[in-house]
Amino acid sequence: MSGLVWLLPDGVWGLVPSGVQGRSPGRRRHCFHALAAAYLSPYTYPQFLTSSARAGGWPSRAAFFVLDDTEHPLLSGLEGKIAAIISPTLAHMGFELVRVAVLGRDRPTVQIMADRADGSQISIEDCEAISHQLSAVLDVEDPMPGHWTLEVSSAGIDRPLTRVKDWNRFAGHLAKAETGIPVEGRRRFSGIVLGADAHYARLRLDDGSEAALPLQDIRKARLVLTDALIDATSTTKKQS
Repeated sequence: MSGLVWLLPDGVWGLVPSGVQGRSPGRRRHCFHALAAAYLSPYTYPQFLTSSARAGGWPSRAAFFVLDDTEHPLLSGLEGKIAAIISPTLAHMGFELVRVAVLGRDRPTVQIMADRADGSQISIEDCEAISHQLSAVLDVEDPMPGHWTLEVSSAGIDRPLTRVKDWNRFAGHLAKAETGIPVEGRRRFSGIVLGADAHYARLRLDDGSEAALPLQDIRKARLVLTDALIDATSTTKKQS
């Protein structure tokens, strides 16, 4: 396994392998594999892997290639197009897509976040294998022009909630969410996850009330790191 091993800020290990030559002349994709400390040196997660896709991104955002079932993240535009391209390969390898984010303009970064389909922990070797396979697939499909960077990571403990199954799996844990448009006069929510259906994710707020957030309007949502979440994650790892 070639490349340099880095100890990133907050004690997160990452692997920077050798560049992968693209099929077009002069094009080179570099794959950066970062693992949440949930799997290596626990309980921290690199900030650069938690940025919302809305913070930057490719300028073309046509609403095509929407993945909106309960097993996949709700995506559209370029991110949805990339998700549609890579999801079959991930599934064949035994992984699930958690998130796609395209950040930056001049030289965009394509962030791919994945889970093992069987729920077991993901490893550096898994990220490397995903990176090599997806690089080949994206070289063929070529969804974006020019130079860009591929990053592959695990979801971590305080993971984003991008799918209906995530909201149901982590029911009972604390989460924060932000919507693109106001829901009952507010955009930011914090509370206990109550689950989700095909249209709404639900939280029990601090005042005891319940908020139903339209999935298509959720800009970002993620779990909050708590002792209960750490214990639940540790128990899942032992069982796997």
